[in-house]
Amino acid sequence: MEWLNLHWVSDPSIWIGLFTLIILEIVLGVDNLVFIAILADKLPPAQRDRARVIGLALALGMRLVLLSAMSWLVTLTTPLFSVGPLSVSGRDLILLVGGLFLLFKATTELHERLEGTQHSSSDTPRAYASFGVVVAQIVLLDAVFSLDSVITAVGMVDHLAVMMAAVVIAMGVMLLASKPLTRFVNAHPTVVVLCLSFLLMIGLSLLAEGLGFHLPKGYLYAAIGFSIMIEFFNQWARRNMLRNEARVPLRERTADSILRLLGGRNTPASDAPHAPDSPAETPAFGQQERHMVSGVLSLAERSAQSVMTPRADIQWLDLDQEPEALRAQLVQTRHGLFPVAHGELDRLAGVARARDLLADLLTYGKIDVTRSLRQPLVVPASVNVVKLVEQMRHSRAQVALISDEFGSILGLVTPIDLLEAIAGEFPDEGEQTEIQPQATPGHWIVDGLADLHALEAATDVRPLADSDDYSTLAGFLLARLEQLPAEGEVLEAMGLRFEVLRMDKRRIALVDVRRIEPDLPPA
Repeated sequence: MEWLNLHWVSDPSIWIGLFTLIILEIVLGVDNLVFIAILADKLPPAQRDRARVIGLALALGMRLVLLSAMSWLVTLTTPLFSVGPLSVSGRDLILLVGGLFLLFKATTELHERLEGTQHSSSDTPRAYASFGVVVAQIVLLDAVFSLDSVITAVGMVDHLAVMMAAVVIAMGVMLLASKPLTRFVNAHPTVVVLCLSFLLMIGLSLLAEGLGFHLPKGYLYAAIGFSIMIEFFNQWARRNMLRNEARVPLRERTADSILRLLGGRNTPASDAPHAPDSPAETPAFGQQERHMVSGVLSLAERSAQSVMTPRADIQWLDLDQEPEALRAQLVQTRHGLFPVAHGELDRLAGVARARDLLADLLTYGKIDVTRSLRQPLVVPASVNVVKLVEQMRHSRAQVALISDEFGSILGLVTPIDLLEAIAGEFPDEGEQTEIQPQATPGHWIVDGLADLHALEAATDVRPLADSDDYSTLAGFLLARLEQLPAEGEVLEAMGLRFEVLRMDKRRIALVDVRRIEPDLPPA
């Protein structure tokens, strides 16, 4: 007997045939494994592993039985009857039934996954298939794929032991890979649809074989291999995209999602007009509501320098001045809290309330430094607004002074400045707003010291404040122009046109901002 005659074990060609057949059996069994995974997904989770193991065990048993009955298998190629020029054998009948079954099953699976009940409300309990029905479908499927696999083995190797060893090893490999493959297939809907498309191709191939039309398997496997390669790159790109998204802090991702829901985070490209026939979508939130929510969510992204009153606009008291000059300044000012310094603002002595200073001047004729002055809260310009708010709460200071790395005072922040960062500007009496909308839509006259976040909210163009090096419109223009502009100079960027209207010495005082209209299509 061949089992007892083991001289073939030392034949290298036998081993080469064994390894080649193992690879072919695995390749031929992958489609069977994928379909078993799709069928097992119809069962309750507790029964899926058992169905998968039973299906593969049945496939192994069926292939070993067919290999043992090779003499009967050869008779399947004998014509049973003829239909015109077509002679139909037992093998042809099995291939026809299997091909029709695959076409029918793959089509119904595609329908269920794309338009069927699986897309119903999550509140409705999912209906699972019967275990016996699923196993019966697996048995029918195994019969078709086992026949194809055995015929391949018979055509490649002459030794029954080699055939059986190759089938057992290949089935063991598939059994080990079945669970991760099933988990991967069910976790990626596009892979399921792709696998069902493969089954449609295989079903067509079996149907053609049963009707006597030989389709070279190389074409089929080349198409499947190319599709798998493309899907691999798609999954790889998606994984890299998710990995890059994961690097963005959770708070920032949440803020972006909320702002998109509110209608924020617009880009110039999104300002294109809708098609005439498409109705305009009514926003769920008003413009001012969107601006306020956007202001709150962007606080952590903003530095203290972006919300401060700049040094040039700070009103402070010089202790080196005469008492009469100090009193006149206090009477004329409208502020209730002052920085107090000696000679220059960088020689800061403290902060004090106007009423305490006036009381000192009227009572003692001079300011009592020990009684009226408080220690100021000085923070670096790099600190963000959220941390600044926390520091102001703990220090109970009503004002914070912003300094640079050299210790120079850059500006001042009050609770009003923080409120304006959220809700927009609150101009004083007789003061004009920094951003003045004009009669023409998409046109504004803007102060050079206007905050870029406020300009973003007004124009719905983001991101203008894309650098920590500047926080005002003037800083934005200087960074883009890389030189001090002249009056009338124009810059076009971010879908906006900026024209410098007025210069105040070396400061950009006033800017005309207009939205760039898209080019009209040719008539």
